[in-house]
Amino acid sequence: MSEPKKIQNTGNRGKGRPKGAVNKITADVRALAQEYGAQAIATLAEIMGDDDQPAPARVSAAKEILDRAYGKSPQPITDGEGGSLADSVAKLIEALPS
Repeated sequence: MSEPKKIQNTGNRGKGRPKGAVNKITADVRALAQEYGAQAIATLAEIMGDDDQPAPARVSAAKEILDRAYGKSPQPITDGEGGSLADSVAKLIEALPS
């Protein structure tokens, strides 16, 4: 009896847009929005520096400026008890039978 023929699953490789490519509409919207980038940052800076603005608005404006200048701050991944996820995984691995 012969062995059944193995079928290779190639998925959808090679079809559609390449990974990371944006569609034309997204690219057009991004280009339009970038025209207002300097004005938007100036507005955020104005709100941030205006003592008459409510504190939450000033903090929000400052956060947006910092996010764009330095990137968003990393969010730690923890287990349900506030411990490191890496430590939890290490404990699970140690508990596995040999």
